[in-house]
Amino acid sequence: MPKKSLFKNIGFQILIAMILGTIAGVVMGEEASIFAPLGTIFIHLIKMLVIPLIVISIISGSANLSDSPSAGKVGMGTIVFFLATSAIAVALALLAGEIFKPGVGLDLSSVHHMFSNQYADKGELPSAIETVIGMIPTNIFQSLLDANILQILVFCLFFGIALSKVPKEKSAPIMNSLEATTQALIWMVTMVMFLAPIGVFGLMADSVGTYGFEMLKLVGKLFLVYMGALLVYGYGFYPLLIKLFSKMSILKFLSAMKKPQIVALSTASSMATLPVNMKTCEEELKISKSTCSFVLPLGATINMSGNAIYYGLVAIFFAQVYNIDLGLGGYIAIIFTATIGAIGQAGVPGPSFLVVAVLIAAGIPIEGLPLLIALDRMFDMTRTTLNITGDAACAVIIDNYNTKKDKLETI
Repeated sequence: MPKKSLFKNIGFQILIAMILGTIAGVVMGEEASIFAPLGTIFIHLIKMLVIPLIVISIISGSANLSDSPSAGKVGMGTIVFFLATSAIAVALALLAGEIFKPGVGLDLSSVHHMFSNQYADKGELPSAIETVIGMIPTNIFQSLLDANILQILVFCLFFGIALSKVPKEKSAPIMNSLEATTQALIWMVTMVMFLAPIGVFGLMADSVGTYGFEMLKLVGKLFLVYMGALLVYGYGFYPLLIKLFSKMSILKFLSAMKKPQIVALSTASSMATLPVNMKTCEEELKISKSTCSFVLPLGATINMSGNAIYYGLVAIFFAQVYNIDLGLGGYIAIIFTATIGAIGQAGVPGPSFLVVAVLIAAGIPIEGLPLLIALDRMFDMTRTTLNITGDAACAVIIDNYNTKKDKLETI
């Protein structure tokens, strides 16, 4: 088979588009916003496919998994994996912040005009019971219209399990229809991805042209520590878990993840990257369809390890700026709030106000938060890349365990 030309590789094309978009943003400044519609069209096209793909994937995935002898353990294992890795991510961020001290000695007097209390009313997290109640849809059609991902997930999981309890001769037409619909959606995703380089160029040109790199100079140390933590987690911790809990080659995993990682980096959206991540996991990593359909949509919603690292580092950053001694209670509050609060946070690009809740929980002033909100796109791009890598790592491990258990049960 002839080797595919590098220039015909979609991942390489997207990477070149990111570089060209960055150059256009630097050269043109705010005038680069004329390219913004290119990015908006691309994001809209891929978002158009996300909700249908989640609905079909979760229903078919939960229906197939419910037939598995290890279904309950798979579901619980997936949730435990996401919660545990998010908690560890926050702990890593706190450790990195204490070692490298990104906020110590920082003079923010030149941007003091940006400090305000405009985010003070956005930091209240719902209680545990309110979160549970909010996950249950009263009208699934309204949930679909509102794109309430958690409510959609709950209904589709419930419906998929119910479908598995229907006699196979009756459920077969529905399952076949779901399979055909999935294939059609994957084809649509493939077609949309041909436009990805153009869309990514528009996104990068607009983002860099609007915010530039001036603001980054003020929080450069924070950004470097943050990037270091992401690299340690994405290329150290996740590969270690794959090595310990699966038979997958680490090099094979990292090589296959390049394409979804580039898409995540350019779109800053776990949901927008979901179709590409699913295709990569099924076709290149050879993960079973039932595992991908269950784990990846769930991960795109509740797995926010990249965000957790960001929240932890931002908390440490402002605590050091204001010379606040957090103490054990503050650290525990940060880890708990960042881990639990990440559940249900939409995997879409945009400023994350959960960081406000994390700061308030630890008793850290939030007046300086606009300084980072202006750079949120840059932070968002990189943390999304880690999030989708964690989704795929979980799918690899869960699939290894699920396949092994099913084989043992059938002996």
